[in-house]
Amino acid sequence: MDQLLLIAIDLVAVSVLVFGLYYPRHRRRDLVVAYLTVNVGVLAVAILLGSATVGAGLGLGLFGVLSIIRLRSREIEQHEVAYYFAALAIGLVGGLAGGLGAAFTWPAVGLMALVLAVLAIGDHPRLFRRSRQQLVMVARAVADEQELAAHLESVLGGRVLRVRVEELDLVDDTTRVDVRFEVPSPGTGRGRTAAAGTPAAGSAELEASDRLGASAAAGASAAGASGSTLTGARR
Repeated sequence: MDQLLLIAIDLVAVSVLVFGLYYPRHRRRDLVVAYLTVNVGVLAVAILLGSATVGAGLGLGLFGVLSIIRLRSREIEQHEVAYYFAALAIGLVGGLAGGLGAAFTWPAVGLMALVLAVLAIGDHPRLFRRSRQQLVMVARAVADEQELAAHLESVLGGRVLRVRVEELDLVDDTTRVDVRFEVPSPGTGRGRTAAAGTPAAGSAELEASDRLGASAAAGASAAGASGSTLTGARR
């Protein structure tokens, strides 16, 4: 009975992890099935290993077979690796606690809740929300990090916190840079300057168009007057 309760709690916990935390924040659908499968698979293996009928040698052999499988996929981010470990940890706790007796049921539930709480806080969108990290290819070879930081601040429009040169190509005259920076707060920075400059630019364009219109009207009037003079002379 305790094992069934832990299985149900594990399914609820991984559902909260995937559908309540990960997908609403990152919107990567292919990892949803990966997290669910990893959690349920580890839960099943942990239940088998926790039973008295399965020896430790068989369990080690099973993990050895699983380690042979090479998973080929595109690169994942560090926060997605954290969600992988969370799915593994929740499944492992739920599977092993069931074989330890009823005394470990609620401590296991508390550990699952702790994992979810850490991810909910650590991956919250409001935590360091202005911090960014990008790989930038600069169209010239620059070895001086201070010069790179000044150039990147003018391009990215934020305050550069750290610059690390990944590759300096003197043949193609390029530099690949790993840059950590902070974007400006809403209503400040380059966006506000550009917004403030827009009316002036618009008024300048209107003034220029008015001048062109006046010049064209004056030219048309002069052409009409000269045409009337020529007609009167012919008569």
